[in-house]
Amino acid sequence: MKIYTRMGDAGQTGLIGGQRVEKHHARVAAYGCVDELNAAVGWAIVPCADTTLTGELRRVQDDLFGLAAELATDDAGQSPTRLETEAVERLESWLDRAWEQVPELHNFVLPGGCELAARLHLARTVCRRAERAVVGLSTGHRVGEFAIPYLNRLGDLLFAYARLANQLDNITDEVWLPPEKRA
Repeated sequence: MKIYTRMGDAGQTGLIGGQRVEKHHARVAAYGCVDELNAAVGWAIVPCADTTLTGELRRVQDDLFGLAAELATDDAGQSPTRLETEAVERLESWLDRAWEQVPELHNFVLPGGCELAARLHLARTVCRRAERAVVGLSTGHRVGEFAIPYLNRLGDLLFAYARLANQLDNITDEVWLPPEKRA
């Protein structure tokens, strides 16, 4: 079997359910952003020696694969809801645990620090783009009830994990200060 089908050469793709749409359709953009997010999370895991964090991020990748399939189903299709309230609650519990381990925050943090933190910050920004794409899709198309809350919590979690990665690597987060407050 060949990897290419040539079915998308005219600028259309097929959704789960059979509908063909333009590749710039909001549904394609949304699941494409989620796919990109999944790749960014996988890239973030590469330098990670923390097995708990790696396991949790692998679980996130599983969730994102299911979410992408949910988003790739046309409005008439019968997509099983891949994300349930438990998935959002799981992220919240991980977020609470991570947030308890980092110093209180009073300023914006510049993305960066150790390699893992920088990769997690990048994944966070991709997550926010995916969230915006899914919100946009939801204005005129069917979206699972937990898709947006999940992505919202995941963006927060990736931020918390980035801060935690810096802390575990003994790197202080660099805070952003407006020009008039810089020394």
